[in-house]
Amino acid sequence: MNKIYTIYELLYKEYGSQGWWPFLNYDASAKEFYSYHPNDYTFPKNKTQIFEVALGSILTQNTTFASVVKSLKNLHSLNCLTPTEISNMDILKLKEAIKASGYFNQKSRYILEYIKFYNSLNGTVPTREELLKVIGIGEETADSILLYGYNQAEFKVDAYTKRLLLELNIINKNAKYGDIKKLMQDSLQQITKDKEKLRIIYQEFHALIVNHAKIHYSKKPYAQKCFLKIPNVL
Repeated sequence: MNKIYTIYELLYKEYGSQGWWPFLNYDASAKEFYSYHPNDYTFPKNKTQIFEVALGSILTQNTTFASVVKSLKNLHSLNCLTPTEISNMDILKLKEAIKASGYFNQKSRYILEYIKFYNSLNGTVPTREELLKVIGIGEETADSILLYGYNQAEFKVDAYTKRLLLELNIINKNAKYGDIKKLMQDSLQQITKDKEKLRIIYQEFHALIVNHAKIHYSKKPYAQKCFLKIPNVL
């Protein structure tokens, strides 16, 4: 039995397609500032949206996406959501705009360092190794950029992923990011070797874990009423 894939199937059955990554809705009349796109795997549509994923991935380090949206709204109100516009911003204005995401001194530097790297790519897809050499880009951020920005089959592991797998006794507390990523990818690659199918599963799985964990794994004691913990489900 492939427990990892079973978890995916159960979560998908419960919650359905999540439509991650959410993108800025450029329609001023739209009710929501950010829009998800369930069952549409054609995003990102353009370079602007690719950069949007990277920007959001950096801002979401050690904070919630709700806080990131506040920062992005601030940048949007200043008409500064492209690499060129951000690079030309006064550094104090940039820091103030992203303040809601926390660690604004560090993150402003990380964003500017990433923009230098992004511009050097000339539209090509970066490798994971290249991303990890950029100041401020760790494993989770690199995988986020690759998976959701460039549609590469790289599983993104976050704190919720580790928490869920710990509670289900699938990993131990000493498991590192690379260990968990390998476990997830090796397990799912037993289901299919098709990179496009894997990419979609990776995107949905990560988003489903976040959705599920917000309900059942946000506060201690964890796993309260988590249907994955019912005996014999896995």
